[in-house]
Amino acid sequence: MPALFNNAEFSPRLSSVNGGWRYALMVVCAAVGFFVMPCHQAEAASRIKDVIDFEGVRNNMLIGYGLVVGLNGSGDSLTNSPFTGRSIMGMLERLGVNTKGDTMKTKNVAAVMVTATLPPFAAQGTKVDVIVSTLGDAKDLQGGTLLVTPLLGADGEVYAVSQGPVAIGGFSASGAGASVTKGVPTSGRISNGAIVEREIDFRLTDLGSMRLSLRNPDFTTARRIADVINKRLKGQAAEAVDAATVRLLVPDERRHDVVGLMTDIEQLMVEPDQVARVVIDEQSGVIVMGENVRINTVAIAQGNLTIRITETPQVSQPAPLSQGGQAVTVPRTNINVNEEEGNKLALFKTGANLHDVVQSLNALGIGPRDMITILHSIKAAGALQAELEVI
Repeated sequence: MPALFNNAEFSPRLSSVNGGWRYALMVVCAAVGFFVMPCHQAEAASRIKDVIDFEGVRNNMLIGYGLVVGLNGSGDSLTNSPFTGRSIMGMLERLGVNTKGDTMKTKNVAAVMVTATLPPFAAQGTKVDVIVSTLGDAKDLQGGTLLVTPLLGADGEVYAVSQGPVAIGGFSASGAGASVTKGVPTSGRISNGAIVEREIDFRLTDLGSMRLSLRNPDFTTARRIADVINKRLKGQAAEAVDAATVRLLVPDERRHDVVGLMTDIEQLMVEPDQVARVVIDEQSGVIVMGENVRINTVAIAQGNLTIRITETPQVSQPAPLSQGGQAVTVPRTNINVNEEEGNKLALFKTGANLHDVVQSLNALGIGPRDMITILHSIKAAGALQAELEVI
């Protein structure tokens, strides 16, 4: 590694006190700036691993129908859930028990839907977690055991088989006059409750190219990702196809090390860009603004006007000894108008950023509900240079 400073050239400069100290200070400042500036840039950057997904490396959803047995009288009612009774009869017949013509009244069995997620590259024998949820009118799955249940993929093929005791995160208790329920006792989980029986045929070494899908599509981010990858691979292997996709050609020398290539790409740093957007949730009053939100010159004034109407009807009684007089109800209405004074006018200059917007609106004492209305008004005036999204 070459030396950063040459003593032979540096020493004569220290012969002059003023010049020597000035030069030394400049060297120190330059060294500090050299190491500090990349840190600020790194703070805004993210790993490519956190902003993209490799196409083909994905989860697959599995689903199945099964029976949970061993419940303490909290299972399905065969009257309200006839499919449970038919499922029990079919299961017993497959096990050699003839139940035709018999009337079953069991309440210890519940029909359930079983769901699981098959991770990428899952091999035969791999165990995955499953979620068990009641399908009928069962009250509680506590103490139940799921019988052998095949789990199907979207293509109708069986990819895993599940069985085991169901663990729930709640409970239910009831008496003659009251009941208590905590959590959701009609849904449970079986850890490592399914065994993978079929593998998905997908090999990375067979890929001549791969596609990187951006989780937040953006043209600028896609271009930056392609540039960073090309700089790392020292070639033009990556190309931004559109705002959501970057195509990567696997170099010939890395064909047998695709996993290592993906690992190198995942750890590269890139600074994601984003569209200026204001997201408003009118139900909860939550407002989220991006850092790129800008506002042109606009003035905002907000005042609270309160109108209170009070009805105090009065009854007019007839005079004593009057002939045929009746009581008359006389309406009395009191209207009070109150408008708060001292509200200030907030002025946003061109290029006002997120900090300026929040600080000025908070200075006016504006709550989230009023702020939503103000943002809509600024957008209608054409002064809000951002997308306004209401969810």
